Amino acid sequence: MDDIITPRLVLHPLTRAEAERLAAGAPDPGEERADGYPDEGDRAGARRFLRVWAEEGDPRPFGAYEIRRRADGRAIGGAGFHRPPDGRGSVTIGYGLIVSARGEGYASEAVRALLELAWKLGVVRVEADTDLDNIGSRRVLEAVGMRQVAEDSELRFYRIEPA
Repeated sequence: MDDIITPRLVLHPLTRAEAERLAAGAPDPGEERADGYPDEGDRAGARRFLRVWAEEGDPRPFGAYEIRRRADGRAIGGAGFHRPPDGRGSVTIGYGLIVSARGEGYASEAVRALLELAWKLGVVRVEADTDLDNIGSRRVLEAVGMRQVAEDSELRFYRIEPA
C-alpha cells in the first residue's frame, strides 16, 4: 500500500512489523521521529491495529497510519481507521499528534486525507469521538465537516457522510 501524500504530510500505512515496534516504543533503526513520538496514544493505536490484524486479518487500507512531516520526514503522530467498514459501510477514525505538533493544522490535514480515502473506497459514513473537554479535537472534527450527533458522560460523537 502506498503512502498518502498531502501538502505538508505523509500518511504512511503501518506494516505489522512497524506496528509491533511502535507498540513496544522501539524505533526502527534510522527512522526519523520528533521528540515525544511515539506517545501512549500512538502505542495504543498500534496495539489496536495489531488486535484487528490478529482477529480479522490485514485491515489495510483501513488500518493505522503514521503521520510524518514532509519538510523533515519526522513522525509526529498517528491516524487511522479502527477497523474495516462494518455491514453498514461505516468506519470509525482516530488520530493524535505529539504536543509539539499541535495547533499547526496537521490533524485536520490528516483527517481530510483519511476522509478522501474512505470516500474513494466506498465508505458511506465516517464516525469519530472525542473526550468532552478536548476542545482541539472538537475543532479538528468540525473543521473537516463532521457534525456532533450524540454525547454521553465522557464523549462527544461525530459523523459525516460523503457529499
